[in-house]
Amino acid sequence: MPIYEYECTRCGRTEEALQKFSDRPLKTCKYCSGKLQKLMSQSTFHLKGTGWYATDYANKSGSSSPKRKDKKPDTGPESSKKPESKE
Repeated sequence: MPIYEYECTRCGRTEEALQKFSDRPLKTCKYCSGKLQKLMSQSTFHLKGTGWYATDYANKSGSSSPKRKDKKPDTGPESSKKPESKE
């Protein structure tokens, strides 16, 4: 739910209200019963940097380069042997 800011036109106090989009705006100040005016506040949510889209999702779909087919790794008993060193 968004937080809205209101300023009283009589006493100048500001107050915040956690409201649903469907809720009606506040009209009267709870301190002096003056008329409230809804304020336009700067958002505190910022997307900066290269972004998650460019780094995580942009190259996953629709790549035009053919995929490499690598050899399957050897899983047999011979592949686990280490080469013997000659001294």
